[in-house]
Amino acid sequence: MSAIDRRAFLNLAGAAGLAGVWPTARAADAQAKAEGQAVFYANITAVKPIMDAFEAATGVKGVYTRISSSKFVSTVTTEADAGKLLADVVQAPLPVLELLKAKGILAPYKSPAAAGYPDWSRPDDSIQLFGIEYVSYLFNKTIVKPADAPARYEDLADPKWKNRIVMANPANHSSTISWLVGLKEKVFKSEGDWTNFVKALAANKPMFVASFGPTPAPIESGEKPIGISMPKYIVTKAPAPLDWAPRSGEPLLGTPRAIAITAKAPHPAAARAFMDFWLSKPAMALLAKDVGEYVLAPGVFPPIAGIDAAKVVAIRDLPNDEIEKWGAEFKRIFAA
Repeated sequence: MSAIDRRAFLNLAGAAGLAGVWPTARAADAQAKAEGQAVFYANITAVKPIMDAFEAATGVKGVYTRISSSKFVSTVTTEADAGKLLADVVQAPLPVLELLKAKGILAPYKSPAAAGYPDWSRPDDSIQLFGIEYVSYLFNKTIVKPADAPARYEDLADPKWKNRIVMANPANHSSTISWLVGLKEKVFKSEGDWTNFVKALAANKPMFVASFGPTPAPIESGEKPIGISMPKYIVTKAPAPLDWAPRSGEPLLGTPRAIAITAKAPHPAAARAFMDFWLSKPAMALLAKDVGEYVLAPGVFPPIAGIDAAKVVAIRDLPNDEIEKWGAEFKRIFAA
């Protein structure tokens, strides 16, 4: 995507009702521009459109470094302990930022751009939630007619889907482990019903891949017409023949995405400008439109048919001891 020019972006911001935000951002421009850049450590991918738009709208360069969730805490704390943390702004799953907050690495900041966000999206004075990494299941709509697609999570256990499902390995993929446990806590009426579902899903012998990333390819090719995956791939893999379910009213589950400014940000004014920009409706619209993310900015949805009417629910990100416990249990069940 080409960079958005400043005037066009500010016009879009005004149309989105951000008149109270951008005067503050403009007032900070001189200091932020003097600092020159905002360094962004994140586990989210495909954010170049927002980085380009930030630079075009503010004149401050956004420098993006991707760090996986599993290495985020160790990377940031090692740099911070050595007095060499380069990040001005950090983005990761909520539990990761909570750990950094406990270590004194995050600064208090309340962005005016988040004024319309849900109350629960502000867990403390430093961390702001901006989206949910939502998971459901995808299907190849040229092979499986929408009317024949599983309407409920329980339907994935139907024997007719045996050897026809792809999913990240539930023995060691933490997001899939959290998702399965989330179904127990948020969807199924009893633990017994959930256990029966997991065992029946295992009996359907799904093909395992390492993470969500590889799940769309076998669905697109028809090798496995159904996959436990992320609806955002409908956007990022277009025009692949992908559709999503369940459409029966059951919620889509996912872990919350969070963002914060670091306590010793090398570029503090640029950090605040970046945070305000990231949380604005126009920027969140880019994340939803170009990346398919589910964001918390009011009235902003990815261009996926039906997602605006879906109930998307945040689940807890399990601590390591629970991940290990349930990973071992799922390894046993799915190997049976």
